[in-house]
Amino acid sequence: MIIITGATGHLGGAVVENLLGRVPAERIGVSVRDPGKARSLADRGVRVRRGNYDDPASLAEAFEGADQVLVVSASTHGEAARRQHRAAVEAAVAAGARRLLYTSHQGAGPRSAFAPMPDHAATEAVLEASGVPFVSLRNGFYAASGLMLLGRALETGVLAAPEDGPISWTAHADLAEAAALVLAEGGFEGPTPALTGSHALDLADLARIASEVTGRPITRTVVSDEEYRAGLVAGGLPEPLAALLGGMFVAGRRGEFAVVDPTLEKLLGRPPLGVREVLAQRG
Repeated sequence: MIIITGATGHLGGAVVENLLGRVPAERIGVSVRDPGKARSLADRGVRVRRGNYDDPASLAEAFEGADQVLVVSASTHGEAARRQHRAAVEAAVAAGARRLLYTSHQGAGPRSAFAPMPDHAATEAVLEASGVPFVSLRNGFYAASGLMLLGRALETGVLAAPEDGPISWTAHADLAEAAALVLAEGGFEGPTPALTGSHALDLADLARIASEVTGRPITRTVVSDEEYRAGLVAGGLPEPLAALLGGMFVAGRRGEFAVVDPTLEKLLGRPPLGVREVLAQRG
């Protein structure tokens, strides 16, 4: 059985949908915090069980009978994320899974200025030490995050952010399809090459594309890191989260997210979706 964690989330849910087109529903199980939110999957024959990274006993039941487990990275960072990922890996190994997959990031590294990247690197080390074959999906930076950075610029016409660097923005839909393909068909061992879109774009590029798609002029302006963080906090964002987002720009300036690799295109058998397509789909 193939177990998918976080199956009611954006990425995990899309992985399950893709997987349903490739393997029988009875071969798929999902581990979710709230089984009620996955009722539609249960109606289609998917095994739905409660599983919470903070409750190892629940993971033991959710992972029962697993051949493969896809651990979708937690929506937190720091020690909490590392603890949760370790619990998921240990539970999968204890359940007898013969292969583990993890949604890592193209920029995973212990010295990154962007806080989630050391967490991904630490989880990859846990996978390496598990003794079970694993695949660390080095996913490209979500294009949805790029659209988030556009934020109010779509209304105000000004995209104000710190100096940035090129990022190979990648669509959730493509990464979900790639994960489903690897689960259903095998391939890869250890960290994958970067699974990215076809182009690396900075925020000036995003502003230009958004202008073309929406027909509304958007100007890119550069502000200091300090001014950006202060603006986020003034807008109600907690200081730790504002600092985390600021670290993303530091890492971007270092080129940590600039790699463009053809692996995703080869895996999908078609060009990946670009920012223009993702923005157009969003409407």
